[in-house]
Amino acid sequence: MAGQSAGHELVIVGGVSGSGKSTVGALLAQRLEVPFIDADSLHPEANVTKMAAGLPLTDIDREPWLVRIGEVLAEHDASGLVLACSALKRRYRDTIRAVEPSTVFITLSGPRELIASRMGARTDHFMPASLLDSQLAAFEPLEPDEIGADVSVDAHIDDIVDAAARVVRPA
Repeated sequence: MAGQSAGHELVIVGGVSGSGKSTVGALLAQRLEVPFIDADSLHPEANVTKMAAGLPLTDIDREPWLVRIGEVLAEHDASGLVLACSALKRRYRDTIRAVEPSTVFITLSGPRELIASRMGARTDHFMPASLLDSQLAAFEPLEPDEIGADVSVDAHIDDIVDAAARVVRPA
């Protein structure tokens, strides 16, 4: 990655709710020896309330959150950072990149049934499983000009993290 040395990667692990962003992101950060933040912690309270009520966010709701994510990434330029964030649409990723252009995106994807079963097993998350279909419908895969890669979650967690790490730090 141009302009960054090992240990200074700025990475977003993205995908729909239940795809494993937080788990993969935390393990990837550990592997890269950089801090980890879950972007859910950066949502304004109004967004959390809306999602907890089963209502999808609008692009207007997301805009300040996405800008804040870019700012947090930029604040970690010297140390590196892995951040879990859905980043479902190209325009969302573009908003983040407008603030921090060197961001690498790892998008996690897999069969709907697998992701739904993971969501059903969670008890500590504000995103209800009922929003999975709207997230899957909204998801836009990375385009060829975007830095990053898609990684399948239909594998063992160690293999998923290995695949993500190879994208961020190619051998």
